[in-house]
Amino acid sequence: MENFVPELTLNPDLDQEVGLKAPEIKPAAPAAMDDEMLSEAERRAVEEFAKKLDLTDNKMILQYGAAAQKHVATFSEDALSSVRTKDMGEIGKALSDLVGELKGVDLSNPRRGWFRRAKDQITTMRAQYAKAETNVDKIVGILEEHQVTLLKDIALLDQMYDLNLKYYKELTMYILAGKQKLEETRAGELAQLREKAGRTGLQEDAQAYQDLANQCNRFEKKLHDLELTRMISIQMGPQTRLLQNNDAQMVEKIQSSLVNTIPLWKSQMVLALGLEHSRAATEAQNAVSDMTNELLRKNAEILRMSTSATAREAERSIVDMETLRHTNQQLISTLDEVVTIQNEGAQRRREAEAELGRIEGELKQKLLELRG
Repeated sequence: MENFVPELTLNPDLDQEVGLKAPEIKPAAPAAMDDEMLSEAERRAVEEFAKKLDLTDNKMILQYGAAAQKHVATFSEDALSSVRTKDMGEIGKALSDLVGELKGVDLSNPRRGWFRRAKDQITTMRAQYAKAETNVDKIVGILEEHQVTLLKDIALLDQMYDLNLKYYKELTMYILAGKQKLEETRAGELAQLREKAGRTGLQEDAQAYQDLANQCNRFEKKLHDLELTRMISIQMGPQTRLLQNNDAQMVEKIQSSLVNTIPLWKSQMVLALGLEHSRAATEAQNAVSDMTNELLRKNAEILRMSTSATAREAERSIVDMETLRHTNQQLISTLDEVVTIQNEGAQRRREAEAELGRIEGELKQKLLELRG
């Protein structure tokens, strides 16, 4: 909703429930702390809201932006709950069980006696295949349930990401309106009170100046607190996408097993049973002694074909290099983002500390001047 403008309020209802059902917000590109990221309607809303602010109102200063901060706090708790309720270990166990079942029926190992002339060999193969197929079908059901859950989580994370963008813009508007009002107050009313106190020398005029200066400082600290909350909102964006990417990769892994691995395994079992039937029939027809050499040649050819197929299967890589490269790139990207976020956080804290020191020095200097 391109025309959606967050609603700013001086009377936040902190008890109001904050849920994940919200208007769909078009993701906005990251921007610096200025009004260029806002639409014309949002800039007008900031200007109108700044006019309503009264820095002499203690309650207003205490509650300023509290609603937006509660939204971010609730959003963070929802994100934490989403991670806490996931059990990727169950999916990993199901995939491991699937691999175990597929390995349990090894059609490529001649030591199992599948090339012997034994009638019960086909019966044994059928029983082994039926048992494995039953277990595989159970595992497939479990994997499909996990797949549906993960797809729902991915959709939920999309909604959470959009909400976070909304809260990010809302905080930005609060901060911009507050800074505008703070600058106007210091340049206007506070400067006039200072000039009046210096001109009259009256205690009440000096106290009025001092009170407003203190209110401005408190409000400035409140704006800094909102900026910290805004930084949390910024960090939640990539964190949400990381969670979503992890879920998507697991869905792809499950999907690959369902549509590739299992059908391929079943088709190979059918081929193996067909080959075994053909071999048994050939042996029965070639029971005459003068066909022994021909039978040996055919068995040798079957063995060669089976051995070649086994060798080709053995040479196949379990994990594609493309998968390894993608995983490695994702890991490197994650580490880079963590380092970047940590460095930016450290830089902002240093800047905030320097700014607080400078403000404190200015305040002390002004108090000394008033006493003088």
